[in-house]
Amino acid sequence: MKDRTRFRRYEGGDPLAPPVDLAEALDAIGEDVMAGYSPERAMQEFLRRGGQDQRGLDDLARRVAERRRELLRRHNLDGTLQEVKELLDRAVLEERKQLARDAMMDDADRAFREMQLDAAWGEGRPSPAAAVTELSSYDWQSRQAREDFEKIKDLLGREMLDQRFAGMKQALESATDEDRARVNEMLQDLNRLLEDHRRGEDTDEQFAEFMDKHGDFFPERPSNVDELLDSLAQRAAAAQRMRNSMTQEQRDELDALAAQAFGSPELMQSLDQLDANLQSLRPGEDWGGSERMDGQEGLGLGDGTGVFQDLADLDQLSEQLAQSYGGARMDDLDLDALSRQLGDQAAVDARTLQRLEKALRDSGTLKRDSSGQLRLTPKAMRQLGKALLRDVAQRLSGRQGQRDMDKAGAAGERSGATREWAFGDTEPWDVTRTVLNGVLRRAGDPTGPLVEIGDVEVQETEARTQAAVALLVDTSFSMAMDGRWVPMKRTALALHTLIRSRFRGDHLQLIGFGRHAEVMEIEQLTALDAMWDKGTNLHHALLLANRHFRKHPNAQPVLLIVTDGEPTSHLEPDGEVWFSYPPHPLTVAYAVRELDNARRLGAQTTFFRLGEDPGLARFIDSMARRVDGRVVAPELDDLGAAVVGSYLGSRRGSGGVGGAGGRDLGGWFGSRGFWVG
Repeated sequence: MKDRTRFRRYEGGDPLAPPVDLAEALDAIGEDVMAGYSPERAMQEFLRRGGQDQRGLDDLARRVAERRRELLRRHNLDGTLQEVKELLDRAVLEERKQLARDAMMDDADRAFREMQLDAAWGEGRPSPAAAVTELSSYDWQSRQAREDFEKIKDLLGREMLDQRFAGMKQALESATDEDRARVNEMLQDLNRLLEDHRRGEDTDEQFAEFMDKHGDFFPERPSNVDELLDSLAQRAAAAQRMRNSMTQEQRDELDALAAQAFGSPELMQSLDQLDANLQSLRPGEDWGGSERMDGQEGLGLGDGTGVFQDLADLDQLSEQLAQSYGGARMDDLDLDALSRQLGDQAAVDARTLQRLEKALRDSGTLKRDSSGQLRLTPKAMRQLGKALLRDVAQRLSGRQGQRDMDKAGAAGERSGATREWAFGDTEPWDVTRTVLNGVLRRAGDPTGPLVEIGDVEVQETEARTQAAVALLVDTSFSMAMDGRWVPMKRTALALHTLIRSRFRGDHLQLIGFGRHAEVMEIEQLTALDAMWDKGTNLHHALLLANRHFRKHPNAQPVLLIVTDGEPTSHLEPDGEVWFSYPPHPLTVAYAVRELDNARRLGAQTTFFRLGEDPGLARFIDSMARRVDGRVVAPELDDLGAAVVGSYLGSRRGSGGVGGAGGRDLGGWFGSRGFWVG
């Protein structure tokens, strides 16, 4: 049986590299979403920036642009003409030497030949094309001079072919007449195939016959006429752009020299016919572009065409990396072109970004809604909330010497749930689960101990009291203007995650208040855009909070208010919003009345004052004293820890945060914030 195993170069990057880090990506995307970006744009921004140890699209695009500038700065388009001039110099010099050495030559003949050489390629340096044309009929006396001159015709033929077929310049070096005849035959057969294809008369058998006969001219081994056309047209278009980039003098010189290619005009006729066929069949290629090249390194026609193909690759990569067109996806990246232009590591980096985008779309963190827009899924919101909650826990433990908050509730009634034991736990063991874990483990390893520390599970407990929590967050435009928008959203998400995951019996309501107030789901709040809308309607927000407290009469009311401004609007009896700045006494009175109602319902109130406005500080201090509440003035980084800490303290009883009116937790903030009131 024939072995069909095929091997190719491994392209997957470091096989021992860690998997893509979705946690880092999700944190960055969540941060941008809360700052007002759409999830789609937030994901694109992360892919552009990259991660801590991952290059992004912007870095790859920068390297693509640098590579393009390098090609343009380094090269010029005189390479072929310079080679022709060097060969002319060598041929004429060798001929002069031979004329000087030949003592048997008639002096008149020698003088005539010297005059011919001077006229064709003397000090005046006439055009190389004119010199080649004039010297083509010269009777060379030096064998070396004749060989050098013949190399000019051979060079021109190979360069012309190399423009259309990469590698032909080297392949046809020292070519024989038989080799040249094969090239001419291939060009005639190719033009016949393309003309039949243009008329729709070509067949698969005709293409197969052509490849069987001339396949060694096409190392890329196209599988059909269209693939052959694409490859030829791309290179021919690059050759045309190179020609467009030359000066008129350079084009005229090369056109005149081209007639001497291989010593026969048939080659140029076949190539002109090929160009016409390709332009007709592939009009969408860039046949009219040009570049300016002023470097020191001359390019021959073949090498120059390759450089113009590289420039086209780089332009295409730049567009792909920008991802700015409709429906752009990371899968659009041409990794082979990226590897050719920037090296294998660049392709590995891009492939990692592709895997990251696919993982984000396939892992359930992003989904499209009915309008087709990407949205963060509940799973993503939970993951993001857990990350924010871990950050809050670290801030709390760093200031109080506590460990991470991994309890399901304060000591009290058992919830019926269990979890793995962690160092420092004081909850009772669940003996049944612990023994069962040991039995299951020993089923795979009978020689192991009966019970080991990893088998131990403890019983989760719930606090005996429930809380009805109202988190009131200021959504006025000043919050966004002063950089408080994202910390506010992070705080709400952290508290939401804590209550939903660890205090499921508590009832949380999120209320945003700007010109008016409204109850919001966490997804709505985190995706909320900052809008220019005058007003801070604390009165309306307190109305909604008190309604929430009345719905849960058996729960302990907890009122948490995050704001950076005094109330400047309130609801009129007819439901209309009334705005006034500076704050009108009636607006303040309405807010105070609802705050008193919250106190009568038993609410434990904490104000979180953002900003250093003395007027705001006096107002909030007086409001807090009125209801025996507290005021926290944290820095933005500590807002989440302050709100979560206040909530946790309220669950430990009426003693407040940490007991004794909350004074012992002032050390949370150190020099970064302070407690007042």
